[in-house]
Amino acid sequence: EALSEQTTVVLATKEEEIGRLKGEVKVLKERLKCEEDKLHSVGLTSEARVNELEDLIREGEHERRKMHNIIQELRGNVRVFARIRPFLPGEKSTDSITPLGETSLRLSKPNNPEREYKFSFDRVFAPNEGQDAVFGEVSEFVQSALDGYNVCLFSYGQTGSGKTYTMQGTGSGQMGLIPRSIEQIGQYKSTLEADGWNYSIHVTFLEIYNESIRDLLRESDEVFVKHEIKIGDDGNRTVTNLTVKQLDPNDKNAVSSVLQLA
Repeated sequence: EALSEQTTVVLATKEEEIGRLKGEVKVLKERLKCEEDKLHSVGLTSEARVNELEDLIREGEHERRKMHNIIQELRGNVRVFARIRPFLPGEKSTDSITPLGETSLRLSKPNNPEREYKFSFDRVFAPNEGQDAVFGEVSEFVQSALDGYNVCLFSYGQTGSGKTYTMQGTGSGQMGLIPRSIEQIGQYKSTLEADGWNYSIHVTFLEIYNESIRDLLRESDEVFVKHEIKIGDDGNRTVTNLTVKQLDPNDKNAVSSVLQLA
């Protein structure tokens, strides 16, 4: 318990530091824009001054990424969440799974309610919690990926447990983790492009079924293509012969088209 309290204090300190760094970066960006506007208005250029402000912005962003990664490590590089699916129309309602709070749940047998088991997780989502609550917990991992770290999110459960709904969502406004992650990437892309960056985003989409890799973006299965997992000299893993599509994450129609194809 003492260790948990200490970790909470450290997390709060780091999050406060990130907030301060974000504020400093924002101020520096405003100063840089004012400096460029001022120089432009008088017809002068000062590369040294502009480069100085840009270096300060890069240092602030680097420190922000570092702090963000420290927070993720403190919270746990591997986290397990449990989501309890609500009963669907026509299903018999039971109290076999009961959330006990944000980090634990209880399992019991309907024919023997006295026999119960309690489990703890990093986060438990009750049946009434929506897609936004789930994404709120994993959006930090998306930011880590944007900062250059390898990230993996996957949903595990039996058939009908809600894996596809959680990951992809539905077309009725209940977007899942994949389209929400793409949306967050698009927002980040727009922010950086406003600062002069150029971004080109490409995507692949695959599944592993019966120990075989399937390319979900292939539009024709006429020719058999074998996919293998290769490890490069730099230690990065890649899958061979996958279809790669360029995607604008801010183009909702393009994103929907890729997801529908997959």
